[in-house]
Amino acid sequence: MKKIEALLEWGGMKRDIAFLILSGIALVVSLAVPDGLLPVDPAWVAIVLCGVPILLEAAVGLITAFDIKADVLVSMALVASVAIGEIFAAGEVAFIMQLGALLEEITVARAQAGIRHLVKLTPRTARRLLPGGEEVIPAQQVQVGDRLRVLPGETIPVDGVILQGQTSVNQAVMTGESLPVDLGPGDQVSSGTVNQFGSFDMEAQRVGEDSSIQRMIRLVESADAGKAKIVRLADRWATWIVVTALTAAVLTWIFTGQIIRAVTILVVFCPCALVLATPTAIMAAIGNATRHGFLVREGDALERLAKVKRVAFDKTGTLTYGKPQVSGVESLSKTWTDQELYALAAGAESRSEHPLGKALVACYRESTGQTPPACEKFAMLPGRGVQAQVEGHTLLAGNRALLEEAGVALPTWPQAEGWLERGSTLIYLSVDGEAAGFLALSDAPRPDGAKVIRAIQEAGAQPVLLTGDHAAAAKTLAGELGISRFQADCLPQDKLNWIDASQQEGGGVCMVGDGINDAPALKRAMVGVAMGGVGSDIAVEAADIALVNDDIGQLPHLLRLSRKMMRTIKANMTFSMALNFLAIVLAIRGDIDPVVGALVHNAGSVLVILNSARLLGMRTKE
Repeated sequence: MKKIEALLEWGGMKRDIAFLILSGIALVVSLAVPDGLLPVDPAWVAIVLCGVPILLEAAVGLITAFDIKADVLVSMALVASVAIGEIFAAGEVAFIMQLGALLEEITVARAQAGIRHLVKLTPRTARRLLPGGEEVIPAQQVQVGDRLRVLPGETIPVDGVILQGQTSVNQAVMTGESLPVDLGPGDQVSSGTVNQFGSFDMEAQRVGEDSSIQRMIRLVESADAGKAKIVRLADRWATWIVVTALTAAVLTWIFTGQIIRAVTILVVFCPCALVLATPTAIMAAIGNATRHGFLVREGDALERLAKVKRVAFDKTGTLTYGKPQVSGVESLSKTWTDQELYALAAGAESRSEHPLGKALVACYRESTGQTPPACEKFAMLPGRGVQAQVEGHTLLAGNRALLEEAGVALPTWPQAEGWLERGSTLIYLSVDGEAAGFLALSDAPRPDGAKVIRAIQEAGAQPVLLTGDHAAAAKTLAGELGISRFQADCLPQDKLNWIDASQQEGGGVCMVGDGINDAPALKRAMVGVAMGGVGSDIAVEAADIALVNDDIGQLPHLLRLSRKMMRTIKANMTFSMALNFLAIVLAIRGDIDPVVGALVHNAGSVLVILNSARLLGMRTKE
């Protein structure tokens, strides 16, 4: 269905382009050929192809909803021009109005095409289990209650619950966990997430439009500039302009006795540029934001973003990757050095499929440039860790429960407590039945975090860290990134309270977060930006803007884009109103006729659209 709609949309655009080309040729012929040489003025082609759709739209809106918009005044100008014999003027008005509409349509199409490109995440097939085996079917055909099998490396087709099997799922698309999560029977899985290792059987629970990935895609379809408050303001002005134009035209006709002046007033009074000033700028800005990885749900979000004074960040998954790295090795044995213990641990984990084990091995290879020692008699102990023989030694690597269950005595290690207070995850090690030490793995901060913070400060906003981590962890990260203000140990209500207090002080807040616990703050803030790649679907639903590729380096660009968009809107509206006022004065004085008035006024509309379209080309400041 969506493909058919896209084809129809593109077909309609090609038809409009063809009509404009024919109308343009007809107007050129009408202007070049002297009157009387042709039986019919060629400008009628433009009136029929471009003007009739305007008349029909105005009539439908006026009759069905008494909706007085710009097309009502344009229709009156067309009819009045034809009535007094100004055929070329009528054709010119219709042609330039449709040209302006096409430019706006192209701007919108570019924005929507870019957004759709960002979310090509929908699974295409599913593996359905049958009494006699299994079959591969289109994901759209999966029904609630179907039993599915998902193999390693496959994308989970629908939302459901695991019935059988152990696995690790990369939930970076839909959940707050960027690190793969170990799942088993009874655990929920979401469509669009990727099964990393281990096959499993699942029961489908939410399918089709109810699935997580489809809810994400609906964010795309909600990118509608028509919801912006400033657009509705321009629409209300259009109603008053219609009334004012009629009054001015009638009074001019009465006092001058020249109906051509009255018709010229109707032509130049068309609020086309004024109405186009805002939505074209918003949609161009949305198109630009889309190319930088943002899904903008409402044009109003960019309008509000231009007013924010503070940008509040969640920590995990936002300023950090949620990806562990080895940040410390502590050998507490006289037998083994830190580096020797590190090598033994990497060897024991070298055959592990657990994300923490993989991270440990990857860090060892990267830091030493060596391959971990070979291991034998490897055993994966779910929920505990691993057991293996490395270089003739029996190793246990995992959590405290693993060592305690094996009868390994764990002494009090102040060093371990220190790492735990900084938010690290520890892998405890025993060698030949004796506690040997531990490795600390910490969430890796995003390498461009400090640069982003500086750029946000340069853009005129104050960065703030709001995190549920302990004060020590928050202080450490804030110091690394250059954030002078932070709040630690925050529950969701604490984040809400801080945002309320901050906004009551007169400074709008932009909240950037990724998890379910950030959803209330994202909703309450003046603008909420969710990490759409790693963030939970609840957080994305609560936010005004979703950052699909999680590149926080683009946030300063979004701030600058929103402010440039507002400057463009103000410039468009000022220009359009000034041009209208000048043209009206000239029309009342009789200095311009309907043809010149149509050219001047509608050329202004095209200039407004072209000025807005410049936002599409705004680039990230290096």
